[in-house]
Amino acid sequence: MKRKDLIKLLEKNGWELVRNGAQHDVYRKGKDQETIPRHSEIPEILAKKSLKDEI
Repeated sequence: MKRKDLIKLLEKNGWELVRNGAQHDVYRKGKDQETIPRHSEIPEILAKKSLKDEI
């Protein structure tokens, strides 16, 4: 999955960018936190985990 598509889905569902790290971006929704690596392609397993945690 493309990184920008994953970020669009997260932001659409209420996640906010907290900070930019050297190799990851950190998003937060309430008390939940998710780190998204800075790769152009995110492995499907990681993308599905991030989206599953989001729901």
